[in-house]
Amino acid sequence: MSAETASALDPDDGLLVLDGIVKQFGGLTAVDDLSIAVEEGEILGFIGPNGAGKSTTFNCVTGRYPPTSGTVYYDGEDVTGTDAHRMVTKGLARTFQEFRPLEDRSVRENVELALTPDKLFSLQGLRGETRQRAAAICERVGLGDRMEMLPDELPHAGLLRLELGRALATEPELLLVDEPFAGLSGPEVESISNLLSDLRDEGLTLVVVDHNMRGLLSLIDRAIVIQFGAMIAEGAPEEIKQDPTVQEAYLGGDEL
Repeated sequence: MSAETASALDPDDGLLVLDGIVKQFGGLTAVDDLSIAVEEGEILGFIGPNGAGKSTTFNCVTGRYPPTSGTVYYDGEDVTGTDAHRMVTKGLARTFQEFRPLEDRSVRENVELALTPDKLFSLQGLRGETRQRAAAICERVGLGDRMEMLPDELPHAGLLRLELGRALATEPELLLVDEPFAGLSGPEVESISNLLSDLRDEGLTLVVVDHNMRGLLSLIDRAIVIQFGAMIAEGAPEEIKQDPTVQEAYLGGDEL
């Protein structure tokens, strides 16, 4: 479906709904009247060339800064402008392109801290149930044999797994994954794709942002493609691959 056929969305059209989102920085429009509905239980690919407005859209959703206009709904509730911390408590988490673990804590301890509630916690809690939960998450993301390492001892793919583990520690219903395949080898892309697919099968809804369309199309159920902050195409992976507007945006008209 092209952008021209898109219509206004209702709060209950998906787990996450963006209705007419605009984000301007001075005279620059970074996100231009964008409407998206993320269906519960799907892996949605959010695709666009570098500078298309993907990360800015993420930041409007997660509360890093409010949209200039438009509405963000999460689980039927208007959450427009809600700060990032409150969005996490509502069940929405994200990963970042720039990994930011605490370098003086082990992999497991980084995950433990993501599990820690805002209220005062006890050392007994950190040493008991929290430690076990953190260890289980490390195992889940493929870091079971590296959980006592420091982050700077991990390869790039390991840091990505740690970032995913820290996000999973907040027990999200919806996970926004930002550029997961950047810097990964072919086998690593496949391994991370399998992990994300497994998480979806366990009940997580995912939005995966990347500019590498080829890396995403085998993973996702549906794609939304943006350019210059506006939607140019929406559909199943095979439809997106054949869309002439998408081909023009990426490869000057060559087939993907």
